[in-house]
Amino acid sequence: MTNDLVNLYDLPPAELERALAAVVSPAFRVRQVEEWLNHHGVDSFDAMTNIPKDVRAGLAERFTVAQPEVLSRTEPASDGSQKYLFKLADGNRIESVYMPMGDRTSICLSSQAGCAVGCTFCVTGFFGAGRNLTPAEMLGQFYTIQREQQIPMEQMNVVFMGMGEPLLNFENLVLTLDALYRNLAPRRVTVSTSGIIPGIDALAKLERRPNLAISVNAPDRKRREEIMPITAKYPLGELMAALRRFPMERGRDLTIEYVLLAGYNDSPQDAVALARLLRGLQAKVNAIPFNEDANLPGWMKRPTDREIDRFVDTLVRNGVRVTVRRSKGRDIAAACGQLRGKEIAKSRATRLAATVSSPRHTTQEPASEAARRR
Repeated sequence: MTNDLVNLYDLPPAELERALAAVVSPAFRVRQVEEWLNHHGVDSFDAMTNIPKDVRAGLAERFTVAQPEVLSRTEPASDGSQKYLFKLADGNRIESVYMPMGDRTSICLSSQAGCAVGCTFCVTGFFGAGRNLTPAEMLGQFYTIQREQQIPMEQMNVVFMGMGEPLLNFENLVLTLDALYRNLAPRRVTVSTSGIIPGIDALAKLERRPNLAISVNAPDRKRREEIMPITAKYPLGELMAALRRFPMERGRDLTIEYVLLAGYNDSPQDAVALARLLRGLQAKVNAIPFNEDANLPGWMKRPTDREIDRFVDTLVRNGVRVTVRRSKGRDIAAACGQLRGKEIAKSRATRLAATVSSPRHTTQEPASEAARRR
């Protein structure tokens, strides 16, 4: 029965107010219900303790505030990170990650149940395309973890870097962003994309924009398309043009994410080429050492710390601001899809191993990518 009810978290503000006004009176009660939704993220009408029982019963007959069910939680990692596996109403499973960082906390959210982008270094891509998540399903991840971990809203950051490509779920993403902005400033929300150019241009037109992180992963088009096949539709040159026209506010930067694969895109020459690619762009690089997984091609390895430092030092010498994502939550399989992958226990991704012809492939143009954790 719940599936036939309208989830209030899926409604834009004007629709929400109209829907509530048809059931709830007087007007101040509508504002109270909205307060429970927008600032407390409740998952049941019974939690609305200052709303009369008969009003709550009337709401429950017409609507739901259901959120994804927590199937499992990992034990906290050595750095405090914890991964959540959620089950959706249709049985799909998605992941989120709680990442404490001193006086601030980030929650990594999924935007799709699966991913059609097919990056060869990503476990989520191995399991194939899924469906778009609704605003209620995205917000449910946020509110569940915030509630369980008892994190003050003023300490929260949100990153859409979980399962899925957020810009391929644009309409629902925007509704979710608008809801998050009731508690968080836009500069505390980051949307990560594989480089969907129409989505980037649409994001640029929003009045309130989140931070933007872009997976580049190689400084030349050939290698980028080898490990990120969808980018053949969105070529590197056109992507860079889209990033250069993206409106940037004072004090904000684009984040260029770069997954480091040993012997493939991690050489000093790759770093030089990446610096050249980014010249003139208001951006910083987040270098992400590859997180190995049994479902991914066997040749894909994490570079040594020495190789990572050499790559980063070369970027710095070439005027690029860079940080290294030091595998936060590595001992809880925090990379996208890894917990779901363990649950499903699929066989090794031999079909992906053939995507890149050689584990030590090189081209005339060096490749590299950087990314930076907020």
